[in-house]
Amino acid sequence: MLQAFLNVFRIPELRNKLLFTIAMLAIYRVGFWIPLSGVDQSKLAEYFQTQGSDTGPAGKLALYISTFTGGDLGQSTIFGLGVMPYISAAIIFQLLASAWEPLKKLQKEGPTGRQKIQEWTRYATIGLCILQGFGWLTYMQSQHMIYPAIADNPALLWSFRIQGVLALVAGTTFLMWLGEQIDKYGLGNGVSLIITAGILARMPTAVNLVVSDFSLDATSNAKYGPLSVIFLICSFVAVTAGAIVITVAQRRIPIQQAKHTRGRKVYGGQKAFLPLRINHGGVMPIIFAQSLMIFPSVGLASLAGVSSGSEVKWWGTFTDFLGRSMSMGNYPYVVLEILLIYFFSYFWTTVQFNPKEMSEQLRNHGSFIPGLRPGPRTAEYLETVLERVTYVGAGFLAIIAVIPTVVARALDIPFTVSSFLGGTGLLIVVSVGLDFVQRIEANLLMRNYAGFLGGGGSGERIRSSRGA
Repeated sequence: MLQAFLNVFRIPELRNKLLFTIAMLAIYRVGFWIPLSGVDQSKLAEYFQTQGSDTGPAGKLALYISTFTGGDLGQSTIFGLGVMPYISAAIIFQLLASAWEPLKKLQKEGPTGRQKIQEWTRYATIGLCILQGFGWLTYMQSQHMIYPAIADNPALLWSFRIQGVLALVAGTTFLMWLGEQIDKYGLGNGVSLIITAGILARMPTAVNLVVSDFSLDATSNAKYGPLSVIFLICSFVAVTAGAIVITVAQRRIPIQQAKHTRGRKVYGGQKAFLPLRINHGGVMPIIFAQSLMIFPSVGLASLAGVSSGSEVKWWGTFTDFLGRSMSMGNYPYVVLEILLIYFFSYFWTTVQFNPKEMSEQLRNHGSFIPGLRPGPRTAEYLETVLERVTYVGAGFLAIIAVIPTVVARALDIPFTVSSFLGGTGLLIVVSVGLDFVQRIEANLLMRNYAGFLGGGGSGERIRSSRGA
């Protein structure tokens, strides 16, 4: 492994790509701490501390944004929205491309069509960023998080809103450009690496929470003892290992190419595999499910607060019951989240993989599944296999998504700590980490070096690649 790391820096092109990626991520982390002008950061921090990241509606929203977008509304910086508008726009166009015929035709035109869709995605990102930024600034004003001198002066207030929206738009646009530069000159997917950097940046805070409340004395009032820390470490390793296994797991369907006779020679007849990923939807089902779960929990919590002073006692009791039932970690919340994960797993798989089109492509390339006739019979078989595989993958996603809330609820562990034992953040880190390592592996093997994932055990150079 050490020799493989050294080989990375022996290849000038690979070394430059890696250093460029690290430099871009460092720039992202520097800009992450540049605050918006006019916002009282002390009141903002006090508000989120009062709300609580585990149970408060605003805390849930801020935690969701910091997990999925690389931003952080809890600090209200120029990168506060992260890449959330860009991700939202990309998902919208991806769904439209599967349902809207003109966009589907444009996507089939190849690089030119995809470049046009990418251009429209950028424009949609700016529009979404303006709406989300204006909404967030208005919310901060309603919660008295800006300085009174600005809030009491209408001219200064509008200047603050315009300036704040422009700063948030510029921050998100810069992050979008930063991700594209990493795609072009660095290693890995730029936007995914930015989100991963934002997730990993919260790890020191989680470690600090454990260390600050740790004691070797069993009689003390400390929350964490040696056994608790060992349990957390073992759970983290086990869940991470399981996430890696399921992420790379495949259901391989044998494919046979038809033989073609030309003169006295016979061509084709090779055997291959059609790989179907167990977790075909990736992290998208969890992202959709958890993003939808924020709205009923926040809405019911707000409704319970409004109805607490109502003269109709049963209505106040009913809304309070709904608000508590839909809070994170409670049984109705967990059950509804699991159902949504299963629904979006099948929905996303249906959008991404069409058995009928796949069967037609196999037939057009002169390939078939042994024992099945090309055409409708092959499409039916692929659909059956895909349904079974998706059921297993959705079950895995449901387990991963529920682990942090169950552990936090049962063992009284802060969600900031338990979020590293599962959930979307862990899946994103695992997926991006695997993709990053595989890209380095491909560059090493292409230049005849031993890689990370196997090959020469000593990691020695296979043959000279000078001048390559």
